Amino acid sequence: MTELVAVDIGGTHARFALAQVADGKVHRLGPETTLKTAEHASFQTAWEAFGAGLGRPLPEAAAIAVAGPIQGEIVQFTNNPWIIRPALVNEKLRVERHVLINDFAAVGHAAAQAESEHFVHLAGPDVPLPVEGTISVVGPGTGLGVAHVWRDARGYRVSATEGGHIDFAPLDAIEDAILARLRARYRRVSVERVVAGPGLAEIHATLARLEGKAVLEMPDSELWALAMTGEDSLAAAALDRFCLALGSVAGDLALAQGASATVIAGGLGYRIRDHLVRSGFAERYTAKGRFAEMMAGLPVKLIVHPQPGLLGAAAAFAQAFD
Repeated sequence: MTELVAVDIGGTHARFALAQVADGKVHRLGPETTLKTAEHASFQTAWEAFGAGLGRPLPEAAAIAVAGPIQGEIVQFTNNPWIIRPALVNEKLRVERHVLINDFAAVGHAAAQAESEHFVHLAGPDVPLPVEGTISVVGPGTGLGVAHVWRDARGYRVSATEGGHIDFAPLDAIEDAILARLRARYRRVSVERVVAGPGLAEIHATLARLEGKAVLEMPDSELWALAMTGEDSLAAAALDRFCLALGSVAGDLALAQGASATVIAGGLGYRIRDHLVRSGFAERYTAKGRFAEMMAGLPVKLIVHPQPGLLGAAAAFAQAFD
């Protein structure tokens, strides 16, 4: 059994937990410690703060998931001034082994290793995720994360992709209007412009103009709150339209990846889980013409593990070293 520190670094928070892995699997994930990135000068000082709070020497192994691409000599964050130099991680953290992966690749590992109780059924047959074949993983958040997991009796592999940047394909007149609004500002409109957190405001503004109403100017978080509670009928309609578009995109990705199941991930997916099952998400997921019957046979799950990033980081280490 190998003990390690699992880390999930985002723009605002860095989450740490001890984990134990063996035989390519995570056997235990301890309670998380969340630190604000703005309160620490670097990842190294945050790591040391976690160790000080633990009151014991840290393990000499680390699994680090970061919100950003893992390439080049320096890893930089979009909304975080920290940098990580992969070649110096062992030296800076005083560890002997580490893995450094993209945060959505970590979510893919979590989808592969989470127990059945950490999934909620959304659409299709209510059966466990297949033990063989490809599983599409789609995560609406600040952006749209896309990965796929391929597994068979020997194990699994995760591939994080840039699938959130495929073209948005409208299916009706309202989505035509959404596309037209976005195309006025962007030469090319990707699905991330519509089915990620900021997309709700674009959908809402389009619906407001279709009805000749004023566009509400408010932070995205406030608009999401209005939509979730149903206090504002136009915001609620925008959320319904968001769920429809997410179903279309998730189905398209499953087709493109040859998937036998889909997992919806991310904090936003979890927040709207009740809306997804009541919306037209399932119908849009399967609305693929000649392949509608095939799509209806694919299970669609929502991962509800409390810390998929930490679980996935630890799982990536287990796969790499154990």
